[in-house]
Amino acid sequence: MPTYLARRLGQSLLTVFLTLTTVFLLVRLAPGDPAAAYAPPSASNADLARIRAEFGLDDPLISQYWIFLRDLFTGNLGTSYSFHAPAFDVVMDRMPYTVTLAVSAIAVTTVVVVPLGVWMARRADTKRELGANVMTIAGQSMPDFWTGVMLLTVFAVLFPVLPASGFTTWSGLVLPTVTVAVLQLALVSRLVRREMVSALTSPYVTVARSRGVSEHALTWRYALGNSAVPLLTALGTRFAALLNGVVVVEVVFGWPGVGSLVVRALETRDYPLIQATVLVTATLAILVQLLVDLAYPLLDPRVRLGKAA
Repeated sequence: MPTYLARRLGQSLLTVFLTLTTVFLLVRLAPGDPAAAYAPPSASNADLARIRAEFGLDDPLISQYWIFLRDLFTGNLGTSYSFHAPAFDVVMDRMPYTVTLAVSAIAVTTVVVVPLGVWMARRADTKRELGANVMTIAGQSMPDFWTGVMLLTVFAVLFPVLPASGFTTWSGLVLPTVTVAVLQLALVSRLVRREMVSALTSPYVTVARSRGVSEHALTWRYALGNSAVPLLTALGTRFAALLNGVVVVEVVFGWPGVGSLVVRALETRDYPLIQATVLVTATLAILVQLLVDLAYPLLDPRVRLGKAA
């Protein structure tokens, strides 16, 4: 276990470093001038030159990269051009909203997909299961922005029972959560159904059934227990993706998370803010994946970390 953890931590640090390096190069190679985005419309060429010199944008790229690495290892991610505040602090102010939305969406997904997937598996290849399949495929096919707009139209305009945007009260979390969860439900429920069908037709379930084990125990203890690892993998992967921000949903609902923050940072060519956002979200996503890996042996004793099965 210690060797596995050390190796995974080393891989995670290398992944974060390469990700930050790639983002550093790409944002500077992209068209656009951060000084022009930062300066007022009436700024002269002299004003733009002064701004570039102030932010070090007129230095050679290799010099900018060296300064970036030096500041990174000292914990200084720079000052946001548009917020005039430390970029890391700006990201951390927005991060709780994204984490709240991600946790609530995954919680709703987990509560729904497990019984739904089991129900579909128990009725595999029947008309009722076909209807559920059609609904999940429809949910998977609907874009986030369309789902969000439809929910806004119904529950915030036609029947104004929920807030249309922002997070002033907990009721403002409902519509963004449902919008994000719809796609997750469609994706994960089909995986649960597939794994449960495979488990319920496996030899060990057949033997247990012949010995008089109840169908309830066969379904929820034997089959679902052996389907827990792929289910955890799917939920962990989706949760890590949500921590990077659901840009479309956050824009539609005016959600003050990192997704909408990234949009603003890209529009203003705010290099320090982009880099700080990538660092925080990438670190959280990798940490979630590491915790999922460590949970495998708890769900399936046959799994041994760092060893071939």
